[in-house]
Amino acid sequence: CVQPSVPPVPNYKLCMSIPEWLQAVQTYMKMLQYNHTGTQFFEIRKGRPLSGLMETAKEMTRESLPIKCLEAVILGIYFTNGQPSVERFPISFKTHFSGNYFHHVVLGIYCNGRYGSLGMSRRSDLMDKPLTYRTLSDLIFEFEDSYKKYLHSVKKLKIGLYVPHEPHSFQPIEWKQLVLNVSKMTRTEVRKELEKLARDMRMKILKPSSAHSPMKERSRGKSLSPRRRQASPQRRVCRRDKS
Repeated sequence: CVQPSVPPVPNYKLCMSIPEWLQAVQTYMKMLQYNHTGTQFFEIRKGRPLSGLMETAKEMTRESLPIKCLEAVILGIYFTNGQPSVERFPISFKTHFSGNYFHHVVLGIYCNGRYGSLGMSRRSDLMDKPLTYRTLSDLIFEFEDSYKKYLHSVKKLKIGLYVPHEPHSFQPIEWKQLVLNVSKMTRTEVRKELEKLARDMRMKILKPSSAHSPMKERSRGKSLSPRRRQASPQRRVCRRDKS
């Protein structure tokens, strides 16, 4: 019985530029391949502490099984933890096509004044983007234009905060610092909101809403009990990624 080939885990070398390292990470994820089976091989609970999600990332590198978009985000964070100049943040899309809604997430990247992304998708132009976009809105509109090629209209956009570089952090990832109903907004309005968030994130003046504002969370109907607040995002994880 021939064992399937296991992709070598990428190793950062000091001679590598950041774009080269991001390309090495993306190449590794592509070698794992997109999971078309319909079976989720790894349980990713969005409300888990970062430390727990990094353990899942290690498991992914050991198992070398195909992955979907959410696993790719976690792997992307895992491999860029040792790069303090690389800021990482989740970007989530809700799109509409042929009477159905679809959910997708990629890992936004900000480094040296440029934006890009890492990720996995059935579609090659809905995952990684080069580190060349001058503004966050330029990156987002690139994704929106890519979706249009497949007749998908972007209905909702969620942008999270920068993920801490401390892999042992007990802080969960902030997945939705900004939520925009882009289908009801002009591009000018969307750009204004995105650039305000991007500016605040670069200044690092924002705090995760889930960790610092229990009353705000409760008022949005996510949880009635502060003790259950971290668990509440789990209910949203089970939506199937079909992008």
